[in-house]
Amino acid sequence: MAITAQEVNKLRQMTGAGMMDCKKALTEAEGDFEKAVDILRKKGQKVSASRADRETKEGVVVTNVSADKSQGVLLTLTCETDFVAKNEEFVAFANAILDLAVEKGATSKEEIIGLPFESITVGEKIIEMTGKIGEKIEISNFVVVNGEAVVPYIHSNGKLGVLVALKNVGGADVEEAGKDVAMQIAAMSPVAVDKDGVDASTVEREIAVGKEQALAEGKPEAMIEKIAMGKLNKFYKENTLLSQAFVKDSSKSVSQYLDSVSKGLTVVDFKRISIG
Repeated sequence: MAITAQEVNKLRQMTGAGMMDCKKALTEAEGDFEKAVDILRKKGQKVSASRADRETKEGVVVTNVSADKSQGVLLTLTCETDFVAKNEEFVAFANAILDLAVEKGATSKEEIIGLPFESITVGEKIIEMTGKIGEKIEISNFVVVNGEAVVPYIHSNGKLGVLVALKNVGGADVEEAGKDVAMQIAAMSPVAVDKDGVDASTVEREIAVGKEQALAEGKPEAMIEKIAMGKLNKFYKENTLLSQAFVKDSSKSVSQYLDSVSKGLTVVDFKRISIG
């Protein structure tokens, strides 16, 4: 049957798919718009499958913090190219998924995939967008942070995001301090809040490396353990947030800086997510 330009344009407006794809889908569906939409979605599934082995090294990090500042979430929607990552529709889609996740109280990206989005699920919408854009798209990360006061930070390139949770706020305005610490986390990438949060395997590895270095330097056997522990303490100072030198004032540690803002103010948790 003959498909008119008006019908093709209508389907294009409905789906955002290309003109030729819309014409082919409508022809195959014999003018049935619902069937044509399904055909386009199936095409998206095929595109998604054919690009399953592609790497998504570009994308956008988006964040949301509750009105009372007690919870923050970070979500990354990734794609293959920077061109798509900067596309307004792609960024809007990332924020729409984030808003839905917050509304429904999702706690993982697996939960988000199954949430209803318009007349389909988020997972199906991602497949649809893959077909439309022609690149692999995926939710690569979703994290939730809770605390007395959660402060977000998104780096200017939109590809790195941080959430930091503070405690012992005591009614103080900690937004600026939280932002300072979040920027510290973005720049210095600490492995944990303090030494108690460092993974046991990391501690064992650092001690082993310290011992090997000391032996290679010809240090006395009786001193090896002590030297290794000294190197471990240096590792803690350089790689755990509260012990790190504060970037804006290296005469203070991050812990001392926070205490100077409000007595007892400290960090209980943080999350740092980057793309690429």
